[in-house]
Amino acid sequence: MARLFVGNLPYAANETDIQNFFSDAGFSVDSVNVMRDRFSGEARGFGFVEINDEQQAQSAIAACNGKDLLGRALVINEARPMTREGGGGGPRGPRSGGGGGGPRQRDFGGSKNRW
Repeated sequence: MARLFVGNLPYAANETDIQNFFSDAGFSVDSVNVMRDRFSGEARGFGFVEINDEQQAQSAIAACNGKDLLGRALVINEARPMTREGGGGGPRGPRSGGGGGGPRQRDFGGSKNRW
């Protein structure tokens, strides 16, 4: 089973549109998953497609990468496993993030640093 990343998706595209895109190109797709924002449910502009045959998956990449779907040129390549690298964050401890440890002091004098 090969998993393909499909990027630069039009936000209006749904799973059926992607299924039909690959089908029209002559490829049988086992599953399609458009990634959506967990709160709004809106598409995030990328998704994943699974193709049962590795050779067919490579052929699909070669044939479909850069092709147009609803006015956008798709970016299609082999999906890479998620890693914990990048994406910000870093180690979290009791003193990371947020404001200091006590109430803030207001400066009502002539200081330029007012808030």
